[in-house]
Amino acid sequence: MNTEPPVAPQRLRRRPRLSTAVVEDLVNSIVMGTYPIGTALPPENILCDIYDVSRTVVREATTALTEKGLVVSQQGRGTIVRDSRAWNMLDPMILSALFQGEDGLRYLDNLSEVRSLLESAMAAKAAANAAPESLTELTAQIEKLEELVSMPSAYVHEDLKFHDIIMRMSGDRLSKAIIDGIQSEALRTHGYSGKLSVAHVRATQEAHRKVYEAIAAGDPDGAARAMREHISGSWEKRRAQPRG
Repeated sequence: MNTEPPVAPQRLRRRPRLSTAVVEDLVNSIVMGTYPIGTALPPENILCDIYDVSRTVVREATTALTEKGLVVSQQGRGTIVRDSRAWNMLDPMILSALFQGEDGLRYLDNLSEVRSLLESAMAAKAAANAAPESLTELTAQIEKLEELVSMPSAYVHEDLKFHDIIMRMSGDRLSKAIIDGIQSEALRTHGYSGKLSVAHVRATQEAHRKVYEAIAAGDPDGAARAMREHISGSWEKRRAQPRG
């Protein structure tokens, strides 16, 4: 017979979600400057009142913030917001807050630069090391994209797959992980995704075709150049769009 009280498993299920919500709000507050660098977060009892949670939840949240490099506990001063150079800039919550903040466009520019550097190098590796089965997959994808040029919303999803295939072909798992991690948060912001027109998609497809042809021809330099021009050119178009 099970004598375990039913409340315990409920607490175990609820606490992580509650703690995560508190962490996310505090991350946003720190990144947005509500709690400036060098200042202390409100005391534990005040945070309990602000979020209507227990001390346990607040302590879990503080531990998470410490692991993200956002705060440090100092005896006699409390929980202090650290300089941004100490922050884990690849943390999903921090990235999300940065992209949506006042300086979000600057960070999106930086992402475009990172993508241009890493993906052009990966395109070169893909061209140099393309296996027949991988090239067959890439060929099928470029043909699928061609069929979707008049449907921008459907094209976007397959566009990501096109880049994913090339990154996998390169064998550069670390660069792929960096791009996937950063871009997954950027895609949540309208400022990065933009509103694609058929004309924009058509130009994107032409750029994709150049990348594909260089890889298929086994031309690393051409593939790198085509990918670099594609990423920078596409971002310039999206960047120029009005921002809401």
